[in-house]
Amino acid sequence: MLEFLLKNNLLSIKPEIKKALAANYPVVALESTIISHGMPYPQNIETAKEVENIIRKNGALPATIAIINGVITIGLNEEEMDFLANSKDILKASRMDLPVILSRKLSASTTVAATMICADFAGIRVFVTGGIGGVHKGAENSFDISADLTELANTNVAVVCAGAKAILDLDKTMEYLETLGVPVIGYQTDYLPAFYSRDSHIKLLYRSDSPSDLASIIHHKWNMNLKGSVLITNPIPKDCSIPFDYMKTIIDQAINEAELLSIKGKNLTPFLLEKIKQITDSKSLNANIELIKNNAKLGAKISLAMSELIKTG
Repeated sequence: MLEFLLKNNLLSIKPEIKKALAANYPVVALESTIISHGMPYPQNIETAKEVENIIRKNGALPATIAIINGVITIGLNEEEMDFLANSKDILKASRMDLPVILSRKLSASTTVAATMICADFAGIRVFVTGGIGGVHKGAENSFDISADLTELANTNVAVVCAGAKAILDLDKTMEYLETLGVPVIGYQTDYLPAFYSRDSHIKLLYRSDSPSDLASIIHHKWNMNLKGSVLITNPIPKDCSIPFDYMKTIIDQAINEAELLSIKGKNLTPFLLEKIKQITDSKSLNANIELIKNNAKLGAKISLAMSELIKTG
């Protein structure tokens, strides 16, 4: 697989990142969807750059991932970030989209699933995002379930997030992750974070209070040949958290509007996030930015702890 990508010039890893990976220096993958689809301009570019700086300050190297003109690009320069932020024809790539986008030399930002796949190609083992996709409300009728969940079950990249996106059915998402055998670990919390809110009242089976403990869990899983991710759920900082019940009311309002407008599939999440931003007078956007920054700090620390584990054997 990797040989095919390299032979056909379909994978480009920035020299700094390639050198770091070869030296077992900690590297953290970042998705690019927040640049092209997840946030408005200029917050998208500002957040992407700030998250990269946070990772560097915490002892690791950031690797934002996207597809540029049919090439999986590991590590984006400023020009490539601006291209993603300002171009109108940037696609949103998940697993099913990758062969089409690469074959036709198109450009796309990467979802959680696609970022995990591309990070795995490059040998990056820790990935930081805002929130994962999951089981949508009403999925018992629509069967709308994110490909992120099956990717978490199959790809050896640990994911740091603030839980699943709050617009989802969190109970069903957790049930699905359990069925798929994905360990969900609360970082310094006993409850599942709900993206904008510190907890969702869903009790987690496992908690961890240190990056070194998380690194050990990841290390043990993969050395037992148990494929797939470890999902690390990191609550939004207290001063940025929005009450869960308040957000639930707003999310339900946004979902009802989406149903009236027959908005589905890949268009649903961007619509809901924009509608929630409008209703909350941008409080949700500010929370989104802060939780991603918070996740970046933790992701860098976990990556550093994993590098130390590899050194010591």
